[in-house]
Order: sequence, then structure tokens, then C-alpha cells
Amino acid sequence: MISRDTIEEVKNRVDIVDVISDFISLKKSGANYKALSPFANEKTPSFFVVPGKGIFKDFSSGKGGDAFTFVMEHEKLSYLEAIRYLAKKYGVEIKEDKQTDEQQAAQSEREGLYILMNFAKEFYKGKLLETDEGQSIGLSYFRERGFTDHTLQKFELGYALEGWDNLRKEALVKGYNEELLEKTGLVVKKEDGSSYDRFRGRVIFPVHNLSGKTIAFGARMLGKDKNQPKYINSPETDIYHKSDVLYGLYQGKNAIRQQDNCFLVEGYTDVISMHQADVENVVASSGTALTEEQIKLIRRFTENVTVLFDGDAAGIKAAIRGIDLILKGGLNVRVVLFPDGEDPDSYSRKVGTSAFQNYLKEARQDFVSFKAGLYAKEAAGDPIRKAESIKEIVGSISLIPDPVKRSVYIQETSNLLKIAESVLLTELNKILIQERKRKDKERLKEDETTVTVDPVTDVSIPTKIDAQSLIQYQERETVRLLLNYAAQKVDDQNLVEFLMHELDDVEFSNDTFREIHEIYKEGLAKGELPAPDYFLRNGSEAVKRTVTDLVTSRYDTSQHWEDKYKIFIPKENQLLNQMALTNVLRLKFRIVQKMMEDNLDEVKKAEASGNWDILDQALTTQSGLKQAEQELAKELGIVVAR
Repeated sequence: MISRDTIEEVKNRVDIVDVISDFISLKKSGANYKALSPFANEKTPSFFVVPGKGIFKDFSSGKGGDAFTFVMEHEKLSYLEAIRYLAKKYGVEIKEDKQTDEQQAAQSEREGLYILMNFAKEFYKGKLLETDEGQSIGLSYFRERGFTDHTLQKFELGYALEGWDNLRKEALVKGYNEELLEKTGLVVKKEDGSSYDRFRGRVIFPVHNLSGKTIAFGARMLGKDKNQPKYINSPETDIYHKSDVLYGLYQGKNAIRQQDNCFLVEGYTDVISMHQADVENVVASSGTALTEEQIKLIRRFTENVTVLFDGDAAGIKAAIRGIDLILKGGLNVRVVLFPDGEDPDSYSRKVGTSAFQNYLKEARQDFVSFKAGLYAKEAAGDPIRKAESIKEIVGSISLIPDPVKRSVYIQETSNLLKIAESVLLTELNKILIQERKRKDKERLKEDETTVTVDPVTDVSIPTKIDAQSLIQYQERETVRLLLNYAAQKVDDQNLVEFLMHELDDVEFSNDTFREIHEIYKEGLAKGELPAPDYFLRNGSEAVKRTVTDLVTSRYDTSQHWEDKYKIFIPKENQLLNQMALTNVLRLKFRIVQKMMEDNLDEVKKAEASGNWDILDQALTTQSGLKQAEQELAKELGIVVAR
């Protein structure tokens, strides 16, 4: 178990902006930062980071918390795994408390999968460099491709020896569990109960997650056995879902962010060869069809994608399919096609680093130009095919979510193909209307299949917000003020002192708000005011969610209001005196109204039962509550209609 001192040291070193910037591209927004949500597909940024409070809030998915929470959510790690990741990032030595045998045995299966994958990676690396077979076959293959020692280490390349169970035997000798070996996909179990290594006689390409952990392997055959596939890959596991992974993203994420562009290629060697050519902002879909999840991954780091494809017919078809999917994902797309018979790997080795980089710049074209040029060859002398080609180009433009971008591309297509812009717009609108109708039909059909009709026993239509909800709203506002301004002055005292004194006789009805309120009350008594991060470390899940929500705002006042228009909007902390007093009065006002509602029920019950003593007492109480309501309403400057 990781020691408490280690955890505290990591917490003290963590910079939430630095941590989150490793995964997504943040843009400054006033004192905070914002970005597109990494947890939801959205067009407008709703993900906010508040460095002053060390928290993030994603308004799309509802997720929020500190740097540890983000790493856990984004990388699907446990709390201890997140601690280890951040300790490594900030160079903190991990000190562990002594574990019992029971604790050691209770290591999670997920952690076991990571450990086994790391063992396998080191095993394959060792066989590549330390065995005659690995050097003569595997290393020779990599050398032929021009891979340097630095590249071999950077991508942690390896080799799987011939033989049925080399890795399995070594793993069992090291004490690893055979059942877990099978769950990683490293070992395959036959029907007769025997097992064998999945990867044999192949060069190995480890696949990493965003934090650098090995989660899978790709393996290439070097022989000419036609009965065997050229590439085989790890099966899906609890830590590896191929549709959510891009090869090379771990090695290239920083370059992608810096260059604000991502090169998309097909295979492992394409990625590695481009790194050798000093082009590091590159990823691969690893031979699988591009998925929406992979596009979302790219979008975390940039909105610009340049697709690199082979110049043969298959490469061109793949380019067309990929382009439409990327456009639909809201990204900007450019295309580079290599000469017939070439791919990024072969072409970079053929022409050298400098010429390769120049080719990427000079051969790059936007998707409209690419499609127009492609279809021009196909439709030469064929008006019908030309018309179909134009419709296909407009169809791709219709996939773009941003209407401004759609308009720009329509103009470009008009100029390029010498077709009236109005004609293209008519076709575009037709497609958009058809798509909208299709979605409406699907939505209607879904509603019809999901709606169930139950016998109606009672129907009540609320005409106003109930009193309890209004009370909880004011309780929430009280807690929000405490979390954001507890130590600030209100009438020559701290806000927390003011609120605790004014609300001394008030018991919060909401469990979460009451818990936070009580902690502040106890802290004030001890002279130790809790900061928001205290609740993020020690609070319940409900408290953590609430605190994150209340200390994060998705809106900032534009700087133009003051700088350009000379309109000065007061900050909330400048209005704290009035806000605090008003909140106290409103909370008491709502509590009194709720008491009046409850007491009125007692009046009705007493009338119905004929208990005149209770009725008289209830009416007296109602009169007193009514007077309190009127006094509070007067202080608030509102009129009560009763």
C-alpha cells in the first residue's frame, strides 16, 4: 500500500493544468481554462479547469473533481494507479507501507493485466536484442527499415521466438497466474486444456495507452506462410478496446498539440518511419477501420487532421471513407496521397527526411480539392458521372457540423468546379432536410417503442415549485458562498462567521449540504477553515460532486466589456455583503413558508377531527408565522400575495 506521506507529497506537487494538458488541449479563458469535453461529443467547449481551486468540471458529462479524479476517469484507473501515474510524472519516490499476504493477494485483476503486459513487453524486448534468433531475424528486419536503437527503445519493439510456449513458460517460472495470462490474450487455451503463446516467430509492436502503459500487442509475420495472417493483434480485454486506441498517440500527443495537426496513417511501421523522419505528430488506426471513438481521441489534442494514404485504388477508397467520418466528427481534414505503390513508410525511406517533410507540405490538399481532382479523372467526358461526383462532394460537406465551414466549402466547390453556388446550396439543403427528417423518424420510432402505458390512478399537475425545493435551492446557495468566499470579509467579519451566526438556528434539510455546512461549523470552532480540496479528498461521492459543481462556473465576463466598451460589471466578491444577507433572509423566508404549509395541514386535520384545542394552537402558530413571513418579505423588498 502506498504510504500516506507519498500521497500527500504527490498532492502538493500536482498542477492540474499541467496534468490535464497531457491529455487534451486547454485554452485560456479569463482566470480559468476551457476545452472540448474529453468525455462527450460536443461542438462547444463545456470542460473547465479552475487552477486556483485545483479542480475541473465537465458540464457535458457531469464529471468533475481534482487532478486525481481526472486521471482516474480519463484513463480508467483506480485511485492508487492514478497516484502512481502522477508520482512518476512529478518524480516522487513511492514509499509503500508493508502489505500483508492478504493485501497482496487482493491485488485487482486490472492491475494484474497491466503487470503481465509489462512483463511480456520486457520479455519480447529482451528476445529481440539478447538472442541469436531475435538478432538475426527480428533485429535484421528493423534494421532493413532503418530503425535506430533510439527508435527501438522509444516504441519498445520486440520479437517473439519460434516455439509454442516460450513466454508462457517464462511467465509461470516468474510466478504469474496462467488464468490471468489467458485473460491478457498472451496465451491461448485449446479445447484439450493445453495452452500456447499467441505470438510466435513475429516482430512485436507494443500498443500503449495515453499514460504510457502497455495494453496490447501487434505482431508481424516475417516469413511467407500463406496460411498465416501478416499481422495478428491482442484480443480485447478489460484494459484494451481497439476502437478506443490509436497507435503512436502516447509518443506523439505532445507534438500533435504543439503542431496543432495530426497525421493519420494506416500501420505501425508508418508511424515509426515518420518519427524517424522527425515527424512525430502522427498516429495510426492499426489496420482497423477508423472509428468515432478514435476521432474523439484526436480531437482532444487538435481539430486538424491530415490523412496520409497510399496512392493505389485501395488507399484512395480508404481515404474517402475516413474523410467523411472525420468531417462528421467536426474536424478539419486535409489529404496527402503518395505516388502509386508508395506508403509513408516506404516513401520516407526512399527520399530521405528532408524531401519527405517537403512532400507532406507540398502535396497536402483540402478534401474538396482531393475529391474534385479524383472525380474529375473518373468523370471525364461523362456528364452523368460528373453530376454524381458533385453530389458526393456536397454529401461530404453536409456532414460538417459547423454551418460556417459548410458555407466556405460550398464556395470553394463552386469556384473549383465552375458550378453556381446557388445550385450547390440547393443540393446541400436538400440533403440536410432529408437527414433531419430521417432523424425525426428514428426519434419518433424510438419514442413509440419505449413509451409504456400504465393504468392511470392519479394525475396531479404541479402549478408551482414546492416549498422544499426552494429551501434546498437557498441551502445550495449558502454552501456555494461558503466554498468560494468563506474567508472574505462581510461586515468586519469572515463570511463563514457571518453565516454561522445568522443561521445558527437553521438545520439544513439536504443531507449533502448539511454535511458541508457542519464541517465549516466545526472548522470555525477549531479555527481551521477547510479549503474546497479538503472535501475532494475526504468527502463522500455526493459531496465531491457538489463541491466541484459549486466552485466551477462555465461563464466568464468577456474582457471586451471593460477594455473595448468601458462597461464595468461588478465582480461577485464585490457584492458579497448584500449577497450574504439576501441569502440568509431568503433561506429563512422559505423555511417559514414551508412551516406555514405544514402548519396549515395541522389546521385542516384539527378542523376535520373537531379537536378545538389543537385547532386554536395551530391558528395561533399560523398567525405568528404569517407575521414572520411579512417581516422577512419587507426586508427582502418583495410582496407576498396571500
